[in-house]
Amino acid sequence: MFLSMVIPGSSIPGQNIDVFLRPLIDELTQLWSSGALTYDISRKQNFVMRAALMWTINNFPAYGMVFGWSTHGKLACPYCIKNNKAFTLTNGGKASFFYCHRHFLPPNHRYRKNKKDFFIGRVEKNVEPPRLSGEELHDVVSEYSDIVFGHKFPDFGLTHKWVKRSIF
Repeated sequence: MFLSMVIPGSSIPGQNIDVFLRPLIDELTQLWSSGALTYDISRKQNFVMRAALMWTINNFPAYGMVFGWSTHGKLACPYCIKNNKAFTLTNGGKASFFYCHRHFLPPNHRYRKNKKDFFIGRVEKNVEPPRLSGEELHDVVSEYSDIVFGHKFPDFGLTHKWVKRSIF
């Protein structure tokens, strides 16, 4: 197990984070496909070591940078996508998700029925939006070619927030 971190300091790489990740992805691809001859000291013999990336841990802005989903605006939630309930604040014009995610709670959860502390006078009756499977998500992203910097994929901000195809 090893932990690799990219801590950019005062400036962030943004969508160019793939420049930092490309050597890691290339090495992981090699280790997965052909492996590397490694010596096991306890057994005193060689073996072919293989490696895989099991998960990444990111804050929400880094999630957007690494996976190519813009985390700004009304379509920022990567689970809700078009089924979101975001609204624009009257003073400031920014998207707000304050009352939007109670539908992810279990149907009998007490916060779904709470009319006082959330959306005043409103009980959440909607169910969680359907989540795309890995194959479905791959099919959606495969529709887009590699992005040319300065250009956006068609329908950006209307039906999706993809800004690039992820290096993963």
